[in-house]
Amino acid sequence: MAGKKKPKGPAPSVLDWSEVEHVLKLMAEHGLEEFEYSDGPLHVKVKKASANRAATPGEAAEAAASPSAEAAGEDLHVVKSPIVGTFYAAPNPDAPAFVRVGDRVSAGQALCIIEAMKLMNEIESDVAGEIARIFVENGQPVEYGEPLFAIRPAGPVRAA
Repeated sequence: MAGKKKPKGPAPSVLDWSEVEHVLKLMAEHGLEEFEYSDGPLHVKVKKASANRAATPGEAAEAAASPSAEAAGEDLHVVKSPIVGTFYAAPNPDAPAFVRVGDRVSAGQALCIIEAMKLMNEIESDVAGEIARIFVENGQPVEYGEPLFAIRPAGPVRAA
């Protein structure tokens, strides 16, 4: 009786997206530009889109801490990116921006779009108030947890 041969070695690894998200978060926290991992047939390489010049880890940590610290001093609510992707201020290139500094917003109102893996994700405000600051520019890549907007709440700030 001819049986099927079992492949030698470990079974092929399956990509676990929660692990990928964890790696992306660690990259952002430590200012890493690139991460590569191989395990048998599985090969993952993540490379952050870079600006004209790469920031040193100290500069990256300082820049990441700055918007949140500034917002905390003014008692502002910070809306952070829930995903890694590309920030778009408007629904399409010919349309006006969703919001501008000084605009009043309501909870649930669209603030921007973040494109991730060819999917357009609307990011909504979770508080009502006034846009005090926009931390990123149109077309700029954003990291998980990166501050996008500072909102001066209409009422007391809710705990996150």
